[in-house]
Amino acid sequence: MSPHRIAVVAFDRISPFHLSVPCLVFESRPEPDLPTFELRVCAAEPGPLRTDAGFSVQPAHGLEGLDGADTVIVPSWRDRDEPAPPVLIEALRRAHAGGAQLVGLCLGTFVLADAGLLDGRPATTHWAALETFARRHPQVRLRPDVLYVDDGEVLTSAGTVAGIDCCLHLLRRLHGAEVANRIARRLVIAPHRQGGQTQYIEQPLPTDGGDERLARVVEWALTHLDQRLDVDLLAARALMSRRTFTRRFRQSTGASLGDWLAHQRLARAQRLLETTDLALDHVAAAAGFASAISLRQRFAATLRTSPSAYRRSFRG
Repeated sequence: MSPHRIAVVAFDRISPFHLSVPCLVFESRPEPDLPTFELRVCAAEPGPLRTDAGFSVQPAHGLEGLDGADTVIVPSWRDRDEPAPPVLIEALRRAHAGGAQLVGLCLGTFVLADAGLLDGRPATTHWAALETFARRHPQVRLRPDVLYVDDGEVLTSAGTVAGIDCCLHLLRRLHGAEVANRIARRLVIAPHRQGGQTQYIEQPLPTDGGDERLARVVEWALTHLDQRLDVDLLAARALMSRRTFTRRFRQSTGASLGDWLAHQRLARAQRLLETTDLALDHVAAAAGFASAISLRQRFAATLRTSPSAYRRSFRG
C-alpha cells in the first residue's frame, strides 16, 4: 500500500512556524510501527521564498506537486487582505476535483474560501481575522469560537497551535488515536483537544492553589472514566463550590464538564478498540458508557462509523 501523499503549500513571506506544523506531524519516522507519508512542500511561486523570520526556503516542488496528492494543506496565508493568486486557486480546485482532501490552517482558510471551496460549508479561522473573513466570504458558515472544523473532505482550523490540533485530528482519522497520541507525546503537546473548544480564554485563570487542585481533579477524572462523574463530585474533590468549579473548568479546558467527559470517554474507547480484543460491552464499560448501545450511538454521531468498523479499520 502506497503512503498517504500530503502536499503543503508554501509561499513568499510565510511564517516558518506555520510551515513547520504539518511537516512536524506528518514527517516520516524510522520506527516500523509508525505510518509513513509522502510529504511534499510545494511553492506557490518561484523561489527562493522569503520567510517572516529573515531567512529563505527553497521547496523542491512547484504547484504541480499538488497533483495526485491525497491531502493538500494550506498552512496559513501572508495577508488576510490579499486574495490568493489565480494560479494557486486553480491548483487547489484541480486538486479538489481530483479527490484530494483540503486543509486550511489559520489564515489558510482565506485561501480555500477564495477558491470557492468553502461555499456553504462550516469553517473557522484565527479569531483576530473573523470579522474580515465574514465580510469577504458571507457564503461560508463561519464558526468563530472553535479550534477546528472537520467537514469531511475539507478541514479548517483557528490560529497557531490550533493548526497542530487539526493536523493531529487528521492523523487520528487516518491511523487511529494511539498513533496520534504517540506523535503528540513526541511533540510534547496535549494528545487531543476537541475541535469544539473555544479559541482563546477571555479571562485567564489567576495562579493560586485552585489551579493545582483543579489539575489534580482533572487527572483523577481521566483515570476514573468508568465511574459516574458529575459536577458535584468533582467540585467537592477540588474543594470548590459547584459554581466556581463549573466556571474554572470551562476556563481551563474550553468545554463544559459534560462535553469534556463525552470526548474523553470516546477517546478511551477508540484506544481500547485499537489496542485490545475486549468485547464491545467491556469496552463500553471501561470507557464509562452506560451500554454498548450508547457507545454505538456516540460513534455514529461523532465519527460517522460503528465501533466494529472502527476496530477493523485500525486493526486490519
